[in-house]
Amino acid sequence: MSTEHFLKVEGLTKRYGDSVVFDSVNFGIRAGEFVCIIGHSGCGKTTILNVLAGLESASEGHVFMDNREIAGPSLDRGVVFQGHALMPWLTVRRNIAFAVRSKWPLWTRAQVDEHVQKYVALVGLDGAIDKKPSQLSGGMKQRVGIARAFAIQPRMLLLDEPFGALDALTRGTIQDELLRICGQTHQTVFMITHDVDEAILLADRILLMSNGPQARVAEIVKNTMPRDRQRATLHHDPQYYRIRNHLVDFLVARSKELSHGRAPAKPHEVSPGLDPEPQPQPHNGTTLRRIA
Repeated sequence: MSTEHFLKVEGLTKRYGDSVVFDSVNFGIRAGEFVCIIGHSGCGKTTILNVLAGLESASEGHVFMDNREIAGPSLDRGVVFQGHALMPWLTVRRNIAFAVRSKWPLWTRAQVDEHVQKYVALVGLDGAIDKKPSQLSGGMKQRVGIARAFAIQPRMLLLDEPFGALDALTRGTIQDELLRICGQTHQTVFMITHDVDEAILLADRILLMSNGPQARVAEIVKNTMPRDRQRATLHHDPQYYRIRNHLVDFLVARSKELSHGRAPAKPHEVSPGLDPEPQPQPHNGTTLRRIA
């Protein structure tokens, strides 16, 4: 993975009248990196994603992708929202084909259909390709949304809590599929989540936002666990608990302490998974010795 930032966010600020939702937001994402952002409701996570997608403008600051400033929507960026946003009158095949034709308008029908079938198979929906959304479960609809986003081969994928409305079993299955697909495609991903365990499973780095008003990306947590981690065995790695405790501590206490612009404008990166285990201390302050 390159050390150069493929996406750069510099001094991003959003105001609504006199209210400053977030200010001086700064971070970067490398090509092929999976980055999650976590913070309490109201800190502006979705607004930041919308700015990255070109769907909303910031009050101040700039966003650059591959050294070009983002100034509006583009098929270079695929977006998956919590709601699947499928067209109910079209089948799975035609929903995805609509997006594919937008990207490659000169393709023949056969080319489009071959491409669609490839991405439907990628999310395991071959048997439902000619069904309409009303005939699909919630998890299946969200898989179609993911397939549609991947089918346009975006240079960056933006996910706004895509699994938030799903039951735990379905969510876990689609998380595994997303990991597999990203591993195959080396997709660059920016994802909003409220689920600490989901972030640890999926992300290479986790952006922690302080509370609003004047929220900021206060800290960046590097996930030092092996990248081929599995959901079923995640909790067996000692690093998991160190990273999880760090994230929970931030969300419970430090995110509030750093609200109102008290977080640093340039967040520092930490690796809590590599922190040494704390040594137990006796009440008298002397160091405990190991007894053979």
